[in-house]
Amino acid sequence: MRVGLTGGIASGKSLVAAELAARGAIVIDADVLAREVVEPGTPALARIVERFGPQILRDGQLDRSRLGEIVFADPAAREDLERIVHPAVRARAAELERAADPDAVVVHVIPLLVETGQQQDFDLVVTVDVDHETQIQRLIARNGYSHAAAESRTAAQASREDRRMASDVVLDNTGNVAQLKAQIAALWDVLTSFATRQ
Repeated sequence: MRVGLTGGIASGKSLVAAELAARGAIVIDADVLAREVVEPGTPALARIVERFGPQILRDGQLDRSRLGEIVFADPAAREDLERIVHPAVRARAAELERAADPDAVVVHVIPLLVETGQQQDFDLVVTVDVDHETQIQRLIARNGYSHAAAESRTAAQASREDRRMASDVVLDNTGNVAQLKAQIAALWDVLTSFATRQ
């Protein structure tokens, strides 16, 4: 059972993924893999330095905040970065999925699932949904972003409506954690009953 889990930045994807993992899902997180594929010595990091210059390194490591300032201000630069990182992330995700038990529920956490047109690649697409203002407030509180920086991060992603339209299941995370966990429990029942029918 292949599940694509998505949602805007600061929507609560990590909490949903952790809850599904606690129930037995194999979670493959694109953000974690995106950090892994740009570790020192990787081909992807070499290509990023070639494209953006050595100033995006700090002590040999990718300076993600410096690179973020560049790509969130320039859509063409962001596309260049995505052309380097996304194929490496997908290859690593496929490798991890092949290692999973054939009966497993495999949840791919992909923030840019809709933006990259991957919704057709999964048995089920789940979106964690939150209203825009809540998202902005969470980003400011969690990351210390200015209001303008938070807005630029959300503007770089698919719209809420596009994500909802691409989804089979929408989890509403505008309430409290207990309400979200109740929705996750119901989702897990669906996933496990579907997986046993395969």
